[in-house]
Amino acid sequence: MTNNTHWYHHKVNKQERSLQIGQKPCLIWFTGLSGAGKSTVAGALEVKLFEMGYRTYLLDGDNVRQGLNQDLGFSDQDRVENIRRIGEVSKLFVDGGLITISAFISPFRSERAMVRELLEEDEFIEVYVSTSLEVCEERDPKGLYKKARAGEIPNFTGIGSAYEAPENPELSLDTANMDVDQCVEAILDLMKHRRMLFRKAD
Repeated sequence: MTNNTHWYHHKVNKQERSLQIGQKPCLIWFTGLSGAGKSTVAGALEVKLFEMGYRTYLLDGDNVRQGLNQDLGFSDQDRVENIRRIGEVSKLFVDGGLITISAFISPFRSERAMVRELLEEDEFIEVYVSTSLEVCEERDPKGLYKKARAGEIPNFTGIGSAYEAPENPELSLDTANMDVDQCVEAILDLMKHRRMLFRKAD
């Protein structure tokens, strides 16, 4: 099939948007098991950044599955495609100057590396929510582990399908030992250290 599309270069670029907003656009990618606390910490981070005057957008696994990726299942192939699409959407949001926050199990190292490669070197922050399987299964906020153990959910990550933990994440957070506020502060400290937040009021 012949591809007759061409990339359109906008007259306003990412650097100009960044300077106008007063923040360095980036993708903060939360990965970890179901029930680890990804969505909780990601949501609290977005609230904090919003209160500080920064412009953000949060992409959450369940929300994306109900719209953009509702045609995908949970086979390994569909999971890779799920993350590929989210990576491309995140890239557009970063190009728009936003601090983009994504919370997805994203179990495979290769798919997370694929998203990292879509962005510039310093734009991708991998946050590994390293809460153990035992703790996640005890929490089981959606009852998914119980269903997986009963054989009702095949290929459930951590039970019937493997989770490949990050080898060199920018940050690791264990929500069994850290509360939400401590996790958010750790991420903000990293962002400030990297000079990603530079509004005059900051």
